[in-house]
Amino acid sequence: MAKQKYYVVWEGKQPGVYSTWAECQAQTDHYTGAKYKSYESKAAADAAYTAGWKGNWGTGSSASGAAKSKGTSSFKQSATVETSEEIDYNSISVDVGTRGNPGPVEYKGVDTQTGDIIFSCGPIKKGTNNLGEFLAIVHALALLKKEGSNKTVYSDSVNAMKWVKQKKVATTLPRDASTEEIWVLIDRAERWLQTNTYDNKVLKWQTKEWGEIKADYGRK
Repeated sequence: MAKQKYYVVWEGKQPGVYSTWAECQAQTDHYTGAKYKSYESKAAADAAYTAGWKGNWGTGSSASGAAKSKGTSSFKQSATVETSEEIDYNSISVDVGTRGNPGPVEYKGVDTQTGDIIFSCGPIKKGTNNLGEFLAIVHALALLKKEGSNKTVYSDSVNAMKWVKQKKVATTLPRDASTEEIWVLIDRAERWLQTNTYDNKVLKWQTKEWGEIKADYGRK
């Protein structure tokens, strides 16, 4: 059973502390400059809400999330994935919804600033969370290349980001009749990575600091 989380909304349609992701999402979707974050306990969420978003949401000191969207972010390179210390709102955020792992998979990419859905795919008959994340990142990169856009891509899957860098997945999911659909998409995504270049940053979404990624399906 998933552990109970509490969601603080500092900037949204109706700021407050909420006990479900669906309630939090209702207050932050399509709200420019929304600031929200999840906590493990009601006490921690209440304290964070009272203290305000500065020092709790992200690491920047700007008074407005919207003000960051056109500014420059500072980046750091870890041993495995690249991350940003502040949210780059000129970006697409991707995430996956699954019903079992492996199980049916769907994914989408949204505008990080507004939450508007830019693309979606699925449900795919059978796959894994990481494979869905991989496909979502490549889908975003291919779309941005087609549009000539330099937008950043955010994902909360370290494994999928590694596979994108390696241009090949590393999975134990078998190739059989039940997984044929997702393997066709994986093979196509790998070919795209191997035959295309891109300048877009693919960054790790910092869930602990920023709350759930904007594309989250709320299936925790």
